[in-house]
Amino acid sequence: MYGAQLIDALRRRSSGQASTELRSAGQLGAAVPTPSMQLEFFGVGGERMRAAGCETVVDAKDLSVVGITEILSHLPKIWGLFHKLIAEAGRRQPDLAIVIDSPAFNWRVARQMRKRGVPVVYYVCPQFWAWRQGRVRLLRKYVTKALVIFPFEEKFYRDRGVDASFVGHPLADLPCPAVDRAAYAAQHMLDPAKTWITIMPGSRVKEVRMNLPEILNATTRLGPGYEFLLPVAPTLDRTFLQRFIGEREIHLVDEALPAMSQSRAGIIASGTATVEAAVMGLPFVMVYRVSPLTYALGRPRVKVRHFAMANLIAGEEVVPELVQDRFTAENVVNELQKIIPEGLDRARMIQKLAEVKFRLRGETSDDLHPADRAAKEVFALLPHARAGTPAPTSEG
Repeated sequence: MYGAQLIDALRRRSSGQASTELRSAGQLGAAVPTPSMQLEFFGVGGERMRAAGCETVVDAKDLSVVGITEILSHLPKIWGLFHKLIAEAGRRQPDLAIVIDSPAFNWRVARQMRKRGVPVVYYVCPQFWAWRQGRVRLLRKYVTKALVIFPFEEKFYRDRGVDASFVGHPLADLPCPAVDRAAYAAQHMLDPAKTWITIMPGSRVKEVRMNLPEILNATTRLGPGYEFLLPVAPTLDRTFLQRFIGEREIHLVDEALPAMSQSRAGIIASGTATVEAAVMGLPFVMVYRVSPLTYALGRPRVKVRHFAMANLIAGEEVVPELVQDRFTAENVVNELQKIIPEGLDRARMIQKLAEVKFRLRGETSDDLHPADRAAKEVFALLPHARAGTPAPTSEG
């Protein structure tokens, strides 16, 4: 998602027909424009990246693993994909590498690029402020510029010697979809008179297996007065989700934002979807579960009080967090019953989510989209852009 937005923003900063080419590599490979440059992108990505014009040397689905135990079991495959990407970068000789999120994979990409003298931009930086803070040294050593998307991250990284700039969260400017409820209900066979709840168990297969069964138990407890919408993430298969759902009245829909805009509340797994819900102003309960071993190994290393990003940004509990043993159907229902009816709890959460959205946007004098701010920072890093001279043509 973020990579595709950045590609679009970089293209917007280019103009006219170009006579030269730049090649770049990484989680997103991006050539950054001058008026005489043609953009070329290659790297890691999925359907959205391909639609934006990135040649995906490695498909992002092949890197979609979560948790310590799951990563260990996939190491040989991940290692092979890493070498495939680096070999392609060696062949194409990029001018700039942009790596996005995925720190376990991307700091190795950054190291290899810096060894080759390629500047590295880290967009959507690792959450080292939450755990493994010692790993900030990797950014300091291998990353030319860090572009952070949460307001508290800039100071954290700068205090530790990383050249970091807060550009705003790419989701902060999401428009609320204009959806006709009656038409939406007819399209998805929903009852418009019932209360709609959006459920989002995660975007990875392992997350769904850990989170969806208990979410479904909660939907059963809520009873017949509700309809449940489950947006299908691009990384998931409908048939896979349907096997979990069985005969339950859970409606699979294509997009999250229209579902959120029409829902009264949400049950949402920790991750990007919680930011989307906050931006949409949707009251929700955050849930998450990993394997017992992953939790036992990871929890002592976590350095923050909250898991939900809305709570981290606000510095207080805005949305309830039901993690691991606290994630039960009974607890989910109890929390939902506080925020579904009109009242102080619901009003407070909506107000606090609006404040979170404002902070995600950032207090800036410009009206640029966060992805355009990121593109502006990237553009400034190219020597040819700074010097105002044409780039040499790359072969191959």
